[in-house]
Amino acid sequence: MGKLIEEFNSYREKMNDRIMETANTNIKRFFALDTTTYANGALDVKTKEMLGLVASMVLRCDDCIKYHLGKCFDAGVNHDEMNEIFMIANLVGGSIVIPHYRRAVEYWDELSLESGV
Repeated sequence: MGKLIEEFNSYREKMNDRIMETANTNIKRFFALDTTTYANGALDVKTKEMLGLVASMVLRCDDCIKYHLGKCFDAGVNHDEMNEIFMIANLVGGSIVIPHYRRAVEYWDELSLESGV
């Protein structure tokens, strides 16, 4: 696993476990809501993850961007689709999204290299 991916996934898992050690019912419900929202429904998982990625880029949350990039990759988003996702995020979010776009491309490249795509 690439360094960016390993560091992100390891830290996220460690801190989520730590949070759940003392989480109250509301925090646990919020985490569960996040999980169930991205399940298949009227929209499929792939579409929901693409929407999540665009929103994360526009909101400029690097952790969220990495998370949704991984989920998009797992859902089978291809390079052409990813380029359109990036275009929409930049169009909606404006030039302030460009630094996050750079890091997103770097992370996407690492995901792609890892799988040999």
